[in-house]
Amino acid sequence: MKTEPNDEVIKNSKYYFYVAILFVATLMISNTVAVKLVGLGPMVFSGAFIIFPVVYIFGDILTEVYGYKATRRIIWAGFFSQILMVLCYWLVQIMPSADVWPNQNAYELILGSVPRIVFASLIAYFIGEFANSYVMSKMKIFTNGKYLWTRTIGSTVVGQLLDTIIFTTIAFGGTVHVSVLFVIIVFEYFGKVFYETILTPVTYFVIKKLKKAEGLDVYDRGIDYNPFGFEE
Repeated sequence: MKTEPNDEVIKNSKYYFYVAILFVATLMISNTVAVKLVGLGPMVFSGAFIIFPVVYIFGDILTEVYGYKATRRIIWAGFFSQILMVLCYWLVQIMPSADVWPNQNAYELILGSVPRIVFASLIAYFIGEFANSYVMSKMKIFTNGKYLWTRTIGSTVVGQLLDTIIFTTIAFGGTVHVSVLFVIIVFEYFGKVFYETILTPVTYFVIKKLKKAEGLDVYDRGIDYNPFGFEE
């Protein structure tokens, strides 16, 4: 079983790109549905709450099976995919509406909000996802590959804290009262951590199956953790 990072191994992987596609797809979907604030009693959270934690689960799977270097590529792929998405939304928005289509205002109210949401998400995602992958990778070396649950939960605790605070503050700051921002941050953070914790058995199952199928169990010993490093 391959234990050290190797680009050729990733290129010959059976499932790496499928996991990567799911990672990017759930990321972009979560950014679109994040424009809606959902209220359940005293709880307030964005529409992305039900989807975005899955992005971190895919990030955990990528880092655990394929390593930090392989995950870094996909984090950047998600970053640029979000930029492309918001540019497309904006271009369609500024194009003149057909006379027979009276829904320009509705488009602007929903998708017109996406640029700010995506900007918030880009910053939060970049910091949170790299922090998540870094903690996951370092803890794997520290625990010598044991106690996977400590890595999946520990990386989530750090990554989601940074992500939630940064995203909520930028996305909704100035549009809702500070007390509401606080409620959103607290509920979403603990909710996301709980969400990923209860899905730990699913994460375990997928990781175990992928490691067996790929013949991989990468340990990131001696690598450069610079998010901007793209060395071979």
